[in-house]
Amino acid sequence: MTTVGVLHPGSMGAAVAGELSSRGIAVLWCAAGRSAETRARAAKFNLEAVDGLDELLDRSTHVISLCPPGAAEAVARSVAERRFSGLYVEANAVSPERMERMSALLNEGGAAVVDGGVVGSPPSATRSPWLYLSGARGDVARVTALFADTRVQPKTLPGGIGQASGLKLSYSAYQKASRALAAVAHAMADEYGVGPDLLDIAHHHSARHLADLAYTADVAAKAWRWEAEMREVSSALKTAGLPATMADGAADVLSLWAPAKDANLGPVEAIRQLRTTLSDCPDMAVTSTNAPDSTE
Repeated sequence: MTTVGVLHPGSMGAAVAGELSSRGIAVLWCAAGRSAETRARAAKFNLEAVDGLDELLDRSTHVISLCPPGAAEAVARSVAERRFSGLYVEANAVSPERMERMSALLNEGGAAVVDGGVVGSPPSATRSPWLYLSGARGDVARVTALFADTRVQPKTLPGGIGQASGLKLSYSAYQKASRALAAVAHAMADEYGVGPDLLDIAHHHSARHLADLAYTADVAAKAWRWEAEMREVSSALKTAGLPATMADGAADVLSLWAPAKDANLGPVEAIRQLRTTLSDCPDMAVTSTNAPDSTE
C-alpha cells in the first residue's frame, strides 16, 4: 500500500499532498510544533497527522520534501539519520551541488532519491504546476505514476540527480530576479514622479525575452552601449536611496560582452562568451569568503 509523508504542508506542500489524498492515497504529516495555519491547511487537504518524524517514516513508502529551501538539507539529514529506506523526492529549490550532497546522504541511509523541481503555483481548480523529475529511471517512473490523474504534471528529464534542480534554479534566476528588478524600476519611477509613464511604456513595449533566445545575441552586440546605460541606472537608484545591486550586476554582465561590440554572434555563441570572458576576469568571479553556504 502506498503511503506518502509530506515534509511539510506549507502552501505548496499541502496543495501538492492534497492532489494525492484526492486519489485516495494516505498522506501523513508531522503535527508537533506546527502552527494553527499549518494545521488548517493539512485539514483542508485531508492529510493525516502523526506525532513525529519517526512514525511518519516508519509508515511511509514515499516522502516528499517541500519546505523552505534553507531547511531542505537539515530535513534530509534528519530523514537519513533515521535510515529511511523508501523513495525520497527532494522537490525544493536547491542548487544541483546541494541536491547531490543530500542525495548521497540519503542513499547512505538507505533511501532511493529523485530530484524534483516544482514550477508554477500550488495546484488548484485553475492552476496546474509542472513537477520536473530527474534521477534513476525506475524511481522517476514511480513518482510519475504517483501523480497520475492529478493537477500536478510530472515532466521527466533525461539526466540524473541535479538536473531537475538545475532547471528549477535556471528558471528562478530569471523569474525571481526579474520580478525584483521590476519592483526596483517602479520604485525609482515613483521617486522621480513618472510611475504612470513607466506603466504606459511597459504596457506598450513588454516582451518575453527569456522565451526569445535569439534576442540574447542582439543584447551581446549592443552590450557595450547598454553597460553605460545600466551604470547610469545604478547612479540614479543610489541617488533615490534605492538598492542598485541588480543594476550593477546587470552592468557587470553586459561588460563581459565588450569584445562582441556590434558583432554578429549567434545566441549560443553569445551565451558561451559570458563564461569565456569571465574566465579572463577572475576578480568578477570572486565571491566573499564570509558568504553563507546557501543558494537561497
